[in-house]
Amino acid sequence: MNKVKIILLTFPFLIGIPCIAHAEGMLQPDDLVGFSFLLVSMGCLAATAFFFLERNTVAQGWKTSITVAGIVTGIAFIHSVYLRNIWLSTGDSPVTYKYIEWLITMPLLTIQFYLILSAIKKTSSIIFWKLLIATLIMVSGGYAGEAGYILPFLGFIVWMTCWIYILYEIFSGDSGKIVSRSSNENLIAVFGTLRMIITIGWAVYPLGYVFGYLTGGLDSNTLNIIYNFADFINKIAFGIIIWIAAKQQ
Repeated sequence: MNKVKIILLTFPFLIGIPCIAHAEGMLQPDDLVGFSFLLVSMGCLAATAFFFLERNTVAQGWKTSITVAGIVTGIAFIHSVYLRNIWLSTGDSPVTYKYIEWLITMPLLTIQFYLILSAIKKTSSIIFWKLLIATLIMVSGGYAGEAGYILPFLGFIVWMTCWIYILYEIFSGDSGKIVSRSSNENLIAVFGTLRMIITIGWAVYPLGYVFGYLTGGLDSNTLNIIYNFADFINKIAFGIIIWIAAKQQ
């Protein structure tokens, strides 16, 4: 088990250090975009190490959720380092690159609702697949719209439709009904907090799509800063909330 921990903890370094060394430019003190990439990458690396080290301190049923939380922040760390290097080398970091990470991390975040329910009681795998597929379509639709494969407004409609469906599922759908019937206060508390992150924290993405792409009110630099700081809530805080619930179970 200790060998597994060492491998998991060193993997981000093995991937990230070469990426850091590849950067051609130097981060300037007034470079807010580069600073935001650096800050979120450090935060995600620290969170990844924390989650994997804490994995064996929680109840068996919660270990998968803690592992997934670590995978999410680990992927975000590697991708943030990569985007930071692009920014330092070219002076630009297109928002469409963000979809590479979102296509992996967002589905992992939504299936956490299924994993949490499974940690408490036996739960139908249908909930897992509904959340996974809806999130994959949501991110794919947003990317297709921003990359020009479909009409931009159609991409926004796909994103919003799937996001609303995800919210319906975790509030009023099968998973929401399970929580509403539960007497487990820990489950109710963690579900409620995570639902607020998916509702409020994730609102930054369609807003960024509208004001950054459809209307052109925000440039990619500003959006990168906003998205990077949103990661502290949508990825790091999301995982910490699950860890707190797991420790109390």
